[in-house]
Amino acid sequence: MKRKWHILVLAALMAIATACSGGTGSGGAGGSSASESPSGGSAPSGGSSGGEQVELRIMWWGDQKRADITNEALKVFQQKHPNIKVVGEFAPATGYFDKLNTQLASGTAPDVFFLGGNVVDYALKGVLLDLGPYVGKELDLSDMDQSMIDYGTLNGKLVHISAGANARGIVVNKTMFEKAGIPVPQDGWNWEDYARISKEISDKLGKGYYGTYNFAVDGLDIALKQNGKQLYDMAKGKLGFEEADALKWFRYWDETSKAGGVVPAELQVSNPPGDTSKSLIVTGKVAMGLIPSNQLAAHQNLTQDKLILVQVPRGEKGTGVVFESSQGLSGYAKTKHPKEVATLINFFINDPDAAKILGNDRGVPVTSKNRKLLESEASEVDKIVYDYTSRVSEAAKKEPFAVSYNPPGFSEYSKLAETTLYEIGFGRKSVEDAVKDFYNGTVKIFNNNQNGNS
Repeated sequence: MKRKWHILVLAALMAIATACSGGTGSGGAGGSSASESPSGGSAPSGGSSGGEQVELRIMWWGDQKRADITNEALKVFQQKHPNIKVVGEFAPATGYFDKLNTQLASGTAPDVFFLGGNVVDYALKGVLLDLGPYVGKELDLSDMDQSMIDYGTLNGKLVHISAGANARGIVVNKTMFEKAGIPVPQDGWNWEDYARISKEISDKLGKGYYGTYNFAVDGLDIALKQNGKQLYDMAKGKLGFEEADALKWFRYWDETSKAGGVVPAELQVSNPPGDTSKSLIVTGKVAMGLIPSNQLAAHQNLTQDKLILVQVPRGEKGTGVVFESSQGLSGYAKTKHPKEVATLINFFINDPDAAKILGNDRGVPVTSKNRKLLESEASEVDKIVYDYTSRVSEAAKKEPFAVSYNPPGFSEYSKLAETTLYEIGFGRKSVEDAVKDFYNGTVKIFNNNQNGNS
C-alpha cells in the first residue's frame, strides 16, 4: 500500500501543471518555426521594412492549438517587419521551465520567453531585459492597464509585459445542478455554502458523482487574502502567512472531503483538474472547481454540458480575487537585439491582427482597444468570460486586493504543497502534522531562494 501511495503521488506531481506555469493544457514538446519567408508583398504601412536583418527566438508553453495560433501570429509579425526573422519554440507546461532554466544556465536562452507568476524568480536571477528604455518608442504601453504595468515592474525595472489577463473563479457545471434539482450558485456565497452544496450534489446524484475538486493548493493564496494575509508579500519581501492560517484552510478541505462532497484523492490523481482532457467536470462527474477564466473555453469545448463561471465564495474580507496577469513576455538580458525584442513584445499586446488570431487563449487582452475588438465578435463562451471578468473588476474596486506574485522557489513550493495535499488525502499524515511540515518546508524553500539562489 505504501508503494502504491508513493506511485500515485508521483503521478499527481507529474500530471498537475503547477500554478507557476499559468498554462492551459498539455501538448507535444518540440520546436515549431514561424520563420518561413512571407510570400510576396511589401510591409504594410507602419511596418519595419528597413534596417539590418536580425533573427529572434521566442519560446512559450502550451498545447498544439496554442502553438498553431502563436505561429500564425508570428507570421503576420514577419509580414509587417520583414527585417526580423522569428523562430518559435514551445513545450508542454510540465517541462517548459526545466527547458528554459537549462538554456539560461548555458547562455542559450531565447531572446523572448513567456513567464507566469514565477517572474519573481527570474527577476532575482538578473536574467531579464530592462524594457524601460524602449517604452514610448518600440514599446507602447499607453493603452495598457496600469496594474498590469505595475505587475511587470520589479526592483524598479520593467522586465515583464503581461500578454493576457484573467480572474480565477469557480467553474460550475450547470447541467449537473439541473439534474440534481439544486439551484445554481450565485456571486456572494460563502465557504459554508460551498461545502454544503458540494455534499448536496454528491448525495443527490449518487455514487461516482462529486460536488467539487479539491483545490486546497491552488486556492490557498485566495483563502489567505480573504483573511487579510497572502502567500507572498512582495512589498515586504517575505512570506505573508503563518502556519495557523494554512492549517485553517487545509482543515476546511479535510472536513469537506470527509463529508463526501470532494473528489477522493486517488480519483483526483488519475483525473487531475489541471489536465482539461481528463477533467471530471467535462465528463459530468464533478460539478465545480477552481480555474483561471481563460480556461473556460477549453473546458466547454470538451462537453455538451453547460458551464458557467461564478465568483469564488467570500471570506471575511471579500473574494480575494482580482483581475490579474495570466502570463506574459520577458526579454533575455543577454539578447543582441533589444529593440527588436521590444518591437515583438509590442506586437503581442497592441496589434489588432495579433489579437484576432490569439483571442483569449492566454487571457483577455491587456489593452482596452483589443478587448473591445474581441468582445464585439465574441462567442457565447467568450461572452461568459468577459462578463465574469467585468464582475470581478467591479468587485475589486470596492474590495481591492494586492496582485499575487509567487514566492521565490515556487516550483519547489508547488511540489511540497501537492505532496501535502495527498499526504492528507491518502491518510498518511494528520492535517496538523502535514501542515506543520508544509509550513516549515515552505519557510526553508523561501529562505534558500529569496536571493536568487538555486
